[in-house]
Amino acid sequence: MPHFVIDCSDDIITVISPREIMQNVYDAAEATQLFDIGDIKVRINSYKHYNIGKTKDDFIHIFANIMEGRTTLQKAQLSKSIIAELKILFPNVSIISMNIRDFEKATYCNKSMV
Repeated sequence: MPHFVIDCSDDIITVISPREIMQNVYDAAEATQLFDIGDIKVRINSYKHYNIGKTKDDFIHIFANIMEGRTTLQKAQLSKSIIAELKILFPNVSIISMNIRDFEKATYCNKSMV
């Protein structure tokens, strides 16, 4: 159920393959044991055109969407675990960040629920 969408500058995927980046995020999320095995979804979008102020530095940002019910501490640990893995993969990238949003159980719907 959790969705991890990785946004990054184009140069990021020339350093390490998208498959490897996504697998590292997947593995870090799975290691937290917050999600059922096989439920984690990871996607990546790379950008040629972006503006982050006065620099053209590379960046990685992860948008995590997870079902409500985890504590703030659990979500903070999830973020820290994933960022720690990316920091190892990309020691020269200064902008690596992540945020987590909760899905509401009451309003979430997918194909199998209809």
